[in-house]
Amino acid sequence: MPYQLGRNFKFFSLNSNPELAKEIAEILGCKLGKSSVTRFSDGEIQINIEESVRGTEVYLVQSTSQSANEHIMELLIMIDALKRASAKTINVVIPYYGYARQDRKASSREPITAKLVANMLETAGATRIITLDLHAPQIQGFFDMPVDQLYGGTILADYFLNKGLEDAVVVAPDNGGLGRARKLASHLDVPLGFLDKRQPEPGAPEEIKVVGDIKGKNTIIIVDIIDTASTINLAARVLMEGGAKAVYACCTHPVLSGSSVQKIDEAPIAELVVTNTIEVPEEKRIPKLTVLSIAALLAEAIERVHNEKSVSPLFE
Repeated sequence: MPYQLGRNFKFFSLNSNPELAKEIAEILGCKLGKSSVTRFSDGEIQINIEESVRGTEVYLVQSTSQSANEHIMELLIMIDALKRASAKTINVVIPYYGYARQDRKASSREPITAKLVANMLETAGATRIITLDLHAPQIQGFFDMPVDQLYGGTILADYFLNKGLEDAVVVAPDNGGLGRARKLASHLDVPLGFLDKRQPEPGAPEEIKVVGDIKGKNTIIIVDIIDTASTINLAARVLMEGGAKAVYACCTHPVLSGSSVQKIDEAPIAELVVTNTIEVPEEKRIPKLTVLSIAALLAEAIERVHNEKSVSPLFE
């Protein structure tokens, strides 16, 4: 049964996640808004909204994934067009928030690009952000508007629960991912481990120590983003050398750039489970890759926001 949506509800999609947007629209029981994205001969983006949005609550789906700069410009121009067309609210659904890894100055003379993108979205006219698994949770504080950050790990946890792995251990591939791994371990009610990476002295090889009992266990590596796949490739090899029975890996955002798919295929990983916050093309869908949909989660979040219900049950 479709959700109950008011007459003033409008749902649009741009070019980063068209299949995900169609799936969300089907769950919501609504039609995708009519708009077109064209380009001038020099590559400039032009957007035309082909129906009235005056006084409506607009929900717009767009990940800022590859090509990040193109998709960010599409998003900013669309928000500006909606604002100038007198939309009442512009709720931007960003399944994958790009530039999130640049959330602080790690060294002098570096930008904080995650904040810059937040500023641009606000200036363009966005009134709310709905997103999943920000690389750094403090990015929510970069916005002076409501930000609902959903947890994609619940979908991953449900998948592994249904898979019924015995003697499982969740493993964080580094110290920074412990919080994420702890949440998954709690959902699955299994032990937690992590890889402790240390460099004894400058110039010396990095030492990697497995903390936790993984011998003869089904290990599950969790990260938020897989980009080059170097981290999970190394982690999988270390775990298998340490006596793990099998290695599974999962993430919310499959960036999968460069030769990452080849690395995953060659790594001792039994299965890689990801979500469709970023569209995975057919040529990257190797047999060991499983893609889960986040459409139902986003659809419920949209319906709750639109009907002024609490979104907090989605975080539990």
